[in-house]
Amino acid sequence: MVEWRISEGLTDYDFAVAEMEARAEAIARGEAEELIWLVEHPPLYTAGTSAKREDLVDPDRFPVYESKRGGQYTYHGPGQRVAYAMLDLNTRGKDVRKFVADMEAWVIAALAEFNVTGEIREGRVGVWVVREDKPLTITGAKPEDKIAAIGLRVRKWVSFHGLSINVEPDLSHFGGIVPCGIRDHGVTSLVDLGLPVTMEDVDIALRRAFDEVFGD
Repeated sequence: MVEWRISEGLTDYDFAVAEMEARAEAIARGEAEELIWLVEHPPLYTAGTSAKREDLVDPDRFPVYESKRGGQYTYHGPGQRVAYAMLDLNTRGKDVRKFVADMEAWVIAALAEFNVTGEIREGRVGVWVVREDKPLTITGAKPEDKIAAIGLRVRKWVSFHGLSINVEPDLSHFGGIVPCGIRDHGVTSLVDLGLPVTMEDVDIALRRAFDEVFGD
């Protein structure tokens, strides 16, 4: 069984990391169930293991946390749903590449609940949407904006950290970093796309999509 937990208000980042690490250790020992933990954080930046210092454009804007997850710089803040996934790959198959693909599929399936087509791009982490409502780029291509980020860590074949979906964050807050090291594309949210979606709506979609993708 997978436990689902939703924290009200804003969750301190250091507290979240400590909770995740403790739960992952307990899962690895066979002493706890898997957990999906849904939170919002106060405005902050996190630096993954591949973060480049020059991508921290405004280091004094919000607190910056060094994170042991994969990836580069990411923003978290109010209006963004963060889903931390503590799942046991010992029982789900010891295949990290497939697990990452399943996490991407989870996001895409959740977005589909709102008739949003999320897509994956080679060489660009996260989930993207094509902006039909924006003018073509100078190369004649349709612009694409990032709507969700994925950053994971696996220890003893138990995952932690997870994904974030932009529901209605202040998109200007992303301006203090180069999100995930990608300079040539923008960031969007469900509300920015014109959808009157609430955090509760997204939570319901995440639960349905998780069952669809992970089979629990």
